[in-house]
Amino acid sequence: MLSDWRNISFANPEFFWALLIIPIMIAWYILRQKKLQGTVKVASTKTFGHSPLAYFRHSLIVLRCIALAGLITAIARPQTSLSWQDVTTEGIDIVIALDISGSMLAEDFSPNRLEASKQVAMDFISERPYDRIGLVIYAGESFTQCPLTTDHDVLLNLFGDIQNGMIEDGTAIGMGLATAVSRLKDSDAISKVAILLTDGSNNSGSIPPVTAAEIAKEFGVRVYTVGVGSNGEAPTPYIDPFGRKQYQNVPVRIDEKTLKEIANATDGAYFRATNKDKLEDIYKEIDKLEKSKIEVTEYKKKSERFWPFALLAVGLLLIEFLLRNILFKGIV
Repeated sequence: MLSDWRNISFANPEFFWALLIIPIMIAWYILRQKKLQGTVKVASTKTFGHSPLAYFRHSLIVLRCIALAGLITAIARPQTSLSWQDVTTEGIDIVIALDISGSMLAEDFSPNRLEASKQVAMDFISERPYDRIGLVIYAGESFTQCPLTTDHDVLLNLFGDIQNGMIEDGTAIGMGLATAVSRLKDSDAISKVAILLTDGSNNSGSIPPVTAAEIAKEFGVRVYTVGVGSNGEAPTPYIDPFGRKQYQNVPVRIDEKTLKEIANATDGAYFRATNKDKLEDIYKEIDKLEKSKIEVTEYKKKSERFWPFALLAVGLLLIEFLLRNILFKGIV
């Protein structure tokens, strides 16, 4: 807090010219007091009563001047300085590739697979402030929702906007992984990780999943694959011909064989997530990775610091008003 005050700056310093009013006020007050003095001369004043409060009546002009100085300072808008700071920190580069196909709306997770996967991923992002993290979404095709960034506020907002139907339906696992690798291939980090979440098997796209895994291995990207879905059947919503939301039990078909091949080929790991808690196992494994040094630019936001001066001015003016109209009434 003290360092903030040492780095203070003013948005409107030209208002300090108004401080010239203070010496004018003092000069006017002195002249006024001289005019109010009596002109009758007596040999001694000991016979006249003199209230001790009269000696302190001049404190009113002092309070008013200090209050005016505080008000002018507040109008000049003191602020902490705007600054950038480059720091070196430990972190890894991570891209999350999230399946948003129609089957991710199945409600064997609460409220459904897609929302549960989003929430766990968002919690993970919030706990790793210094990692560069990106987001790829895929269904029948894939695209980058957010490139690698340390601005996690933006990333979390983009996560919140994800919904089924943003792209053509299907499950292009190979395309999703290939897009994630393309975001990581130029990274200088020692640890480059792709987290691939899906609840089905590859049925779309021009790149086979195993081929995408070979590309990931070539660029040193470790892939953690996650099969999302309970065992057996899962209640899945659909819209009937009358526009009503209905449910049907759909068999859970996760291509675990392919997901394991991808993980093994890239020195990663495969996880089967049958509920939210299981998803956390992925992030525990990522925490064990060797971290690499990355450069992070931190932005220090400007903060207004006018309010202490404004409160001081209001407080002193209130005290001056009360003293003038209660304690010194009839003296000044």
